[in-house]
Amino acid sequence: MEAPLQQLHDPLLQEQEVELWLKREDLLHPHISGNKWRKLKYNLQEARRLQHDTLLTFGGAYSNHIAATAAAGKEFGFKTIGIIRGEEHLPLNPTLSFASACGMQLHYKSREAYRHKSEPAFLEQLQAQYHQPYILPEGGTNLLAVKGCTEITEDISLDYDYICCAAGTGGTAAGIVAGLAGEKQILIFPALKGGEFLQAEIEELVLQYNGHKYNNWQLITNYHFGGYAKVKPELLAFIHDFQQRHHIALEPIYTGKMMYGLFDLIRQGYFPKGGRIIAVHTGGLQGNAGFKERLGVEI
Repeated sequence: MEAPLQQLHDPLLQEQEVELWLKREDLLHPHISGNKWRKLKYNLQEARRLQHDTLLTFGGAYSNHIAATAAAGKEFGFKTIGIIRGEEHLPLNPTLSFASACGMQLHYKSREAYRHKSEPAFLEQLQAQYHQPYILPEGGTNLLAVKGCTEITEDISLDYDYICCAAGTGGTAAGIVAGLAGEKQILIFPALKGGEFLQAEIEELVLQYNGHKYNNWQLITNYHFGGYAKVKPELLAFIHDFQQRHHIALEPIYTGKMMYGLFDLIRQGYFPKGGRIIAVHTGGLQGNAGFKERLGVEI
């Protein structure tokens, strides 16, 4: 499906004389939405080319990537294995229940064991144990994922000044940076506390992808609300108000934080009058059910 641009109309935008458009990546697919579709696209093609019949990947109990990989396996004919951080808890939460319903085998690793997920010896052990699966890293970020994310900006027909995205592992941001190749200004909103480490991560991913370094992007690191998957009442109130005003759902882990930060910057006069901003809605709405279950908070 398409990821159309949708203009937002808000008194604040009118007051500050800026335009804000939302790139609706969340509409790409009902279960493999947003940046997960972009990240998986070329990895699935590579898995097929190499004649793998199984995808194996990693994630926490509420991981968008786990849910999307399970859905992709079901849709495109791959068996799927999820290595889940932490202990098993029954009944399964909505994310893992969905993954299991898609046919994903769930295997749990202690947090200590899970820390070795990127080490060659641990990966070799998994290859042998699960009969040579195609292994995707946590969050799905590798160079094929970066390639997929370069395509986020390809169908934007409007001229614009700024593009904004949320960041977890930095793969989506790296794809946008590489895809724009020095054009426009890119604002990246880390969802994690101490997100400054993503500067080096994104630079390295872009360098590995196309051998270039660009200076047209920056991290906006002060809208993490306490850290990954942490929220505060003002964030939840903003997400609720945003949905009431614009009839668009957000989630509090990534896109909700980015949009809160973006509106705050607009309020502060960060953007020049007449500026046109595009914000990328990277999906992840499946996590709202688990968030509600875990914290008893309506999203």
